[in-house]
Amino acid sequence: MKVYEFGTDNPRSFVMFQCAVEPWWVFKASAEQMAKDWHVYLFITDGHDELGTEFVSIEKTVRDAAAFLRNNGIRHVDAMYGVSMGGAIVIRFLATENIPVEKAIIDAGITPYPYPKPVCRLISFKDWAMVMLGTRFLPLMKLAYPPKRWTPAGEDPGEHYRRLHDFYKKHYSSRTIYNVFWSTDNYSMPDPVPPVGTKIEYWFGEKERKAREKEHDIEFVCRAFPQTVLHEFKGLEHAELIMMFPERFYREVRRFLEDLPGSGPK
Repeated sequence: MKVYEFGTDNPRSFVMFQCAVEPWWVFKASAEQMAKDWHVYLFITDGHDELGTEFVSIEKTVRDAAAFLRNNGIRHVDAMYGVSMGGAIVIRFLATENIPVEKAIIDAGITPYPYPKPVCRLISFKDWAMVMLGTRFLPLMKLAYPPKRWTPAGEDPGEHYRRLHDFYKKHYSSRTIYNVFWSTDNYSMPDPVPPVGTKIEYWFGEKERKAREKEHDIEFVCRAFPQTVLHEFKGLEHAELIMMFPERFYREVRRFLEDLPGSGPK
């Protein structure tokens, strides 16, 4: 695990957890926006950190993140954010760690499947096969994620995708990719989840709403944390806000963290 820090002179802490199978630098612009007001800790998990590690599990990631915070004297987190796999990390962190978190954003966080384990194994193998193909073959990656939509503003699509492709081939092992999908879909949670005083929003893009409902993610989070408020973003895909629109991401996070008035789902 590697942790990048931004805005280190700011007194308030903002802990960020990435989504799966993406390099740290696709989150850098959003982290830098948040660093205007917050001390940002961008956690890059095992298997994604360019250190030659392998991803093991959500449970280990949460333990390691909590240990890092404690070792750095952080006994209270002002705000926490996680997207997709990172959202799963936030969910388990809130339920199992004794470090208080004042506010948390679970952005399309993945929750444990309610299916029998053999079915879960088949799903994980399917996801592993699709991601292995997509990360190894550039034309398939472009087909799944059209460059016109998924190239950040100001970047050249060809160079951006070549850089992504090179990173995927160099740093993401077959074992890491399988473990990411197996653990993110099947991590353990206390039953019942103990009461948590954190103020929580669950974010999702309009274009992924059916997936989040079909996979029971929204239902699970609202049951585990009844105080959760849902926030839908019109026209957006999974993880698109943080990866493509850093300035808008900053405005939306600031709205929630600083209790600023908003105009409802965007």
